[in-house]
Amino acid sequence: MSSTTGPGRLRAPGFGPSDRGWFIGAGLSLIWTFPTLLSLWELPDTLAHVVGTVIIAIFAGVFLVSVPVIRRTPRRLTRLAPAAVLFALSLSLLPWLGGDIRWMWTFVGVAVAVSRAGRPIVFPVVAALAAGAFFFGADDGTFLSGLNAAVIVSVSFMMFSFVENIVTLEKLRTAQEQIAELAAERERGRVARDVHDILGHSLTVITVKAELAGRLLDAGSLAARDEVAQIEQLARGALSDVRTTVHGYRGVSISGELAAARAVLESAGVSADLPGTTEQVPADRRELAGWVVREAVTNVIRHSGATACRVRLDGRSIEVADDGCGPSPAASTGSGLTGLRERVETSGARLTVGRGDLGGFTLKVAW
Repeated sequence: MSSTTGPGRLRAPGFGPSDRGWFIGAGLSLIWTFPTLLSLWELPDTLAHVVGTVIIAIFAGVFLVSVPVIRRTPRRLTRLAPAAVLFALSLSLLPWLGGDIRWMWTFVGVAVAVSRAGRPIVFPVVAALAAGAFFFGADDGTFLSGLNAAVIVSVSFMMFSFVENIVTLEKLRTAQEQIAELAAERERGRVARDVHDILGHSLTVITVKAELAGRLLDAGSLAARDEVAQIEQLARGALSDVRTTVHGYRGVSISGELAAARAVLESAGVSADLPGTTEQVPADRRELAGWVVREAVTNVIRHSGATACRVRLDGRSIEVADDGCGPSPAASTGSGLTGLRERVETSGARLTVGRGDLGGFTLKVAW
């Protein structure tokens, strides 16, 4: 059986740090059983000495284990069992102590208060216990009876508030753990999305340039050396991008992505119609626009078979269109486009895809 920290759940056998803390506090409080014990020893009845001492020892043991037992008991009413046992043990001393047994009911009230049975149960039971102590000790005078009842109520309610605070702290701790798990999951999603976007784009460019270098080598062209050098540079850049993305420091800009798009489109033999300025893009949308260009151009090269690609920018939107084969399952439902859609929706923008006026695939993001 696994251990849990939530209130009212079963816990693994054995005592934890919080149980040991209870043992210390409860053990110190048991000093208040000594007056009752002394009252028994003052009686001339030897049986009272022996049996009464055993009963009080059992009473002390039940009180000590009451909280650990309660913590491992799932049902609310069942958690009142230690209090019921304590009350029954106190009544067993009635033949010798009479009304003085009511001084032991403070321990019973505490056992009720820490039971986590809920206010609708705890408050009436403690109130009834205090009222019983008051009337049971009426022969000793109103002051002592009232003092006894007040002690039962005050100590019990103090322990009830203490336990409520502990339960609240446990719930907050559980909530914090859940929030931390959600944050970690979200961060894993961000890293996975960014790594996909970065590697997808970079590896596409590397593939295109490798094919071009191969053709140049076959033709004996000296330009092949330059293409191979660019492939090496792109691979190093992709590795650096992955490292910085994992650490969450990488940024994307629309101007940088347009420059990269022009290079990769020309390498792939695709005519690039790109805007000459990005000043019209709002500052808070420039990174998003860069991600749009990166993913859309990657899809143009991978899936479209296009010969022309056009990017249009204004203050409200960005659109990337091509003259290729049009929307396809690979382009429309791939993980790259899914990641881009999540990024767009998170920023409060809207993404649409379809067939455009160039006859191929069109991706538009409006904000």
